[in-house]
Formats: sequence, structure tokens, C-alpha cells
Amino acid sequence: MEFLSYETLGLLFCVALIAGWIDSIAGGGGLIALPALLGAGLSPAQALATNKLQGSFGTFAATMNFYKKGHLNLKEIWPMIVMTFIGAALGTLAVQAIDASLLIDVIPFLLVGMGFYFLLQPQIGTQDRKARIGVWAYGLFFGFSIGFYDGFFGPGTGSFFAVAFITMMGFNILKATAHTKILNFTSNIASLLFFILGGQMVWVVGLVMAMGQLVGGYLGSHMSMKHGGKIIRPLLVVISFAMTIKLIWSSPDHIIHQWVVTLFNL
Repeated sequence: MEFLSYETLGLLFCVALIAGWIDSIAGGGGLIALPALLGAGLSPAQALATNKLQGSFGTFAATMNFYKKGHLNLKEIWPMIVMTFIGAALGTLAVQAIDASLLIDVIPFLLVGMGFYFLLQPQIGTQDRKARIGVWAYGLFFGFSIGFYDGFFGPGTGSFFAVAFITMMGFNILKATAHTKILNFTSNIASLLFFILGGQMVWVVGLVMAMGQLVGGYLGSHMSMKHGGKIIRPLLVVISFAMTIKLIWSSPDHIIHQWVVTLFNL
């Protein structure tokens, strides 16, 4: 695109690298990548589509790294993958007909709840526990619904998957992170296909950022495997709170935003 200089593309590459690193550990990389795309001059539709393209490369790099190191068994979790794909595809179609801003009033409360959950439960996810549900049940209830949410809105998808894996499947936090990446990659691909059909993709920007995401996703997943919960848990807490603040502050109509503004105007 003519309005993007080499310096801007280089900056977007660095942004994508950092976003991919964060996303591969705790999710929430879109908090960094999406505002950068909007700041570079892309329209909201172009930014959303291009964000899915570059984000898919980061989740792919992290997924492959986890898979090669033996943290994923695709034969065991294929029902989760299938249901997540279907959910994300339907969510991407639904967002074109329904106002996604309806979720902004609810999602911040869920995110801050997850942040306190990890903060106040230091032992949760330290080791595997007995699963409460099976693979198909997880796919039907959580893979489908969270995949739908990712296609429809998106912020916090990785955190939602991680919490569901820990609480319902009994996974330790590293195993939950590894499985979160494969489902996040699945939902990204499903959404990406429909965004491509919509013709909103800015390919030059998306592919430049994709290279940064590949590096960041690989480095982040490697760091997760090396340090485990010592790095994953704090980042999950920070990202959950950061996403909450970002969503509330970027939505002037949100009730908490109005409370804060009123308080400072007293």
C-alpha cells in the first residue's frame, strides 16, 4: 500500500514479533497488533482481516513447536479441533449480521474474573488432575462456543481456552497452553478463510507481520516449555487485566468507563 513506508512495515514486523511472543504464552497478542494496524491507517475491516492473517502464523509456529516437543497428540483431540473450526466459522458469519459491541459490556467482567482466578489460586494448573468431561464434550461445549466467540469478537480467546482446559480437562498449565494454541490456530484459520472471501485483506502488511509472528510464536512457546507456570501464570494475570482495561477504556458507553469518568470529574 502506497501510504505505508518501509519504516512503518519494519515497525509492524517488530510489533507482530512481540504480539506473537505474548500470544504464544498467555494470549492477548491482538491487544498489541490490532491497534498498530489501525494506527498504520488500515480501516477497521482491513485491520481485523489482516490481524487474523498475521496471528495465524504466530499460533501456527507455537503449535508446531509444542507438537514437535510432544505436548500435543492430534489424534486424541481432533473432535475439539473440528468443533472449534465450525464454531469460529459460524462466529465470523454472525459478526457480519450482529453488532459485536454487545459483548463489550460482559467480556471485561469475565476477563477480570479469570485474572483473579489465576492470581488467587497459585496451585491451580501446577499438575494434571482428573478430567471432569471427555474430549467430545469439551469440543461441543467449549471448542464450539469459544471458537464462535473468537470468530465473532476475539479478545481473551486464549485465556478462555486455557481456563477451560485447566478446570474441565484437568490439564497442567503448560499442557493447557499447548492445547490452547492448536485450538486458537484452528479458530484463526476458520475466520481467516471468510475474511479472505470478504476481500478486506491487506496482504503486504499481513505477510510482513506474519514473519514477525513466526519468530515471536516460536520464541514464546519455547519459553513456555522452559519456564512453565513461572512465566505463563503471571502473564495470564497481566494480560487478563490489560484486556479488561483496554476494552473498557475504548468503550465510552461501558458502565465502568462512565463510573471512572464521573469519579475523576467530582
